[in-house]
Amino acid sequence: MNEPTTTRSTCPYCGVGCGVLVETRGGEISNVVGDPDHPANYGKLCSKGASLHHTTPRIVQLQSRLLQPMLRASKGAAPVATDWTTAQSKVVHAIAAAVHTHGANSVGVYASGQLLTEDYYVFNKFVKGLLGTNNLDTNSRLCMSSAVAGYKATLGADSVPTCYEDIDHAQCLLIAGSNMAYAHPVLYRRVEAARANNPNLKTIVIDPRRTDTALEADLHLAILPGTDVALFQGMLHVMLWEGWLDSAYIAAHTTGFDALKAQVRDMTPDLSAGICGISKADLATAAQWFAQSPASLSLYCQGLNQSADGTHKNAALINLHLATGQIGKAGAGPFSLTGQPNAMGGREVGGMANLLPAHRNLANPAHRAEVAAFWGVDAIAEKPGYTAVELFEAAADGALQVLWIACTNPAHSLPDQTTVRRALERTPTVIVQDAFKTIATAQYADILLPAATWGEKDGTVTNSERRISRQRAVLPPMGESRPDWQIVRDVGRELETLLRPNAASLFNFDTPESIWLEHRALTAGTDCDITGLSYAQLEAAPQQWPYAAGASQATPRLFTDGVFSTPTGKAQFYTAKFKPLAEAVNVRHPIALNTGRLRDQWHGASRTALNAQSFAHAPAPTIDMHPDDMARRSLASGDLVQLTSKRGAIVMPVQASNTLRSGQAFAAMHWGSEWLPAGHGVNALSLPTFDAASKQPELKHAAIRVQAANLAYHLHAFAWLPVEQAYAVHESLCALLKPLAFASVLRVASTHSPNTLGVVIRAADHEAFATPLLNAIRALLDLEASMGLAQYADPRNHHLRLLSIAGDALSAVLLTGNAQACAAAAWLQPLWQQGASVKALGSGVLKPSATVPQGAPIASPTVCSCVGVSQAAIEAGVAATPAGSEVLPHLQSTLKCGTQCGSCLPQIKQMIGKTSRVGA
Repeated sequence: MNEPTTTRSTCPYCGVGCGVLVETRGGEISNVVGDPDHPANYGKLCSKGASLHHTTPRIVQLQSRLLQPMLRASKGAAPVATDWTTAQSKVVHAIAAAVHTHGANSVGVYASGQLLTEDYYVFNKFVKGLLGTNNLDTNSRLCMSSAVAGYKATLGADSVPTCYEDIDHAQCLLIAGSNMAYAHPVLYRRVEAARANNPNLKTIVIDPRRTDTALEADLHLAILPGTDVALFQGMLHVMLWEGWLDSAYIAAHTTGFDALKAQVRDMTPDLSAGICGISKADLATAAQWFAQSPASLSLYCQGLNQSADGTHKNAALINLHLATGQIGKAGAGPFSLTGQPNAMGGREVGGMANLLPAHRNLANPAHRAEVAAFWGVDAIAEKPGYTAVELFEAAADGALQVLWIACTNPAHSLPDQTTVRRALERTPTVIVQDAFKTIATAQYADILLPAATWGEKDGTVTNSERRISRQRAVLPPMGESRPDWQIVRDVGRELETLLRPNAASLFNFDTPESIWLEHRALTAGTDCDITGLSYAQLEAAPQQWPYAAGASQATPRLFTDGVFSTPTGKAQFYTAKFKPLAEAVNVRHPIALNTGRLRDQWHGASRTALNAQSFAHAPAPTIDMHPDDMARRSLASGDLVQLTSKRGAIVMPVQASNTLRSGQAFAAMHWGSEWLPAGHGVNALSLPTFDAASKQPELKHAAIRVQAANLAYHLHAFAWLPVEQAYAVHESLCALLKPLAFASVLRVASTHSPNTLGVVIRAADHEAFATPLLNAIRALLDLEASMGLAQYADPRNHHLRLLSIAGDALSAVLLTGNAQACAAAAWLQPLWQQGASVKALGSGVLKPSATVPQGAPIASPTVCSCVGVSQAAIEAGVAATPAGSEVLPHLQSTLKCGTQCGSCLPQIKQMIGKTSRVGA
């Protein structure tokens, strides 16, 4: 029998940087578990990391991966397979022609925080060294650039001063703009453990929504969206008034406090609490806990970053740390939580439009000269490049001739999708270098280059606590795909013969290590110096920077001596006035939309969604609204609503939620056109306004109008399909349904039928569905006439009900008509999904009624995805817990929920608190 091989590597999802043990058998990844020796996670994984191996089966990859180079003869034409030589030549000559005719600034590259450090380095050298432009930016601009700007404005460098171990030592945890329980679950497990070990630990959560993280806090400050600066200044005002500041630390280690003091004097508790929509008592409590704690640690993410005032929000929080001396010691300091696995590695190599390698400043002539001399080029361009939003706005205006997109999906993730797609349509040559052909951006590519993906790539990544880990290849690249660094190197080698003939090559790299060594040399003497590290050391164990030559160990905490990375060595207090949201609600757009993450999906879900079980916890796109707002609009949960902003409109189902205030709404950012093909996804609504310093856009908030969609014709369909067909069918369905007013196409894991996958469609339109469309859907779902097909048709009213029955169970269903005619989908889908017998229902299975037949299973959302335990099962388990027994251990013992990754534990604990039980 083929023995498995186990390899240490790093998870490719968020910036926690969890170590994983990857088991391979028979040429496939057979299992992934947490690495117990990795200091980022000590063996723990979240639901996403723990299910990585479910995204990698060859049968799935063959349908989702881009496996050979492809070319389009013209915009809109079908892509045709080609060879690497031809594709590379097309790329080289498109770029050379653009540079010779229009100048280097007519070429732009948009890359990703998911690239490895080595990939990033070669891209950076290619753009800034060979092309002579700074038009390289990445999706890290959407993630961490405000955190970077905040650190640089106050501490003098892009240096996260804290480490994960500080969670264990903190006496007060302030979590701002982060639903850690969903976005960084493994770190949240550490928070849970810290609270269990220290009953005196206080937790403050700042979030407009009552998230799972907020519900477990000692104090939840449900501030109004965008009012973070007013909150932090109000807290500082209270600290000043009460004498809770560390005056000695301020005098010895900071500058600029007098100006800040004068500014916050006017931000009284009355004013601050009024702006934020919280009580003065809660404001004072937060200030006291933070200032008087022996060690206060703040953890923050996109709630502060994705804002047109993100730099000030970050810096205003850091002001609190500096004013109270809560920095440079165990358990204290500001700690930005990175959204992507290697956003920090990209910043280390200078892979953004305003950066140079090793945190050098593009605006500094000496820094430009250092890099130019090291690379052996005449000069580094002085002008900053286009940042993410600017890059696509320039392309939409016709300023770019070539746009090269690598390892990211801007047709999903960038704000103002109308402008983004105009940019992709207008740019003469769009190159998409990606592992997946299913991403929305791939539809706009003139040249498609197949990239290797996680499990096939070798190199390094840096996590949120500055820890560099190895990511290792466990399989060869699939098909004709290649590592990203190799693709860029080969293009660079051919292109430099045209742009700088007879000069020494800039791309003498044959291995990832050779790239890393060049990157290492450039860090000498900088704040991120790693000249004391080697690949051999990283092979042995992950290491934190800085780690300069001669050092004997890494540096877990920075600024412990009170000396900062500024010219004076002192931290700088940051002053700026509070500004409201970039787009305020008004009469025409009265709802404040907030966007964020789901528990089991990541970014555009191009990888997580390959595991159909990832949809179990949140099975369909929805917008959450307060029940009062829904009642005023005569809406019920499940109704279709049209969401309209100044930039676009989409249709989604609405869902009642008490987790937010009236006047607010929430939608997950994962739902792009890959799942909502009739629109451009949630970011069709978002605005491109960005922070002046960080250039990070205000993706978190937009003003929208919500109204009933009033679509007369509805369609529901679901079918079990062979796994080897389901992903391709999904893609075909999305193309078919794109012209409709609303459509969602999702996937469902089967618990009863091996080697099958469910595809679920919901659609609606103003016009009746055309017969050719219905026939195409029937063919894709295998709903052709057969002995097991039950059907009812009323052509006059456009009602159609088709049910394919295999044995006693439903294998496929198609319903069309008005909303009432399709109401039976609510009980038919659970029957289908659970493989329940429909024999006893007889002809009643064709009834359009919304009334659930007696004995039919009732749909219950999944809470524990790892084991597949539903909300109903947990509620029953709580009620059945014997008197005197601890409820959670009883549930874990009997149902096994919460025993795997633990991502469901916050929700289970909330349910325990809400559900009565026998004998309690």
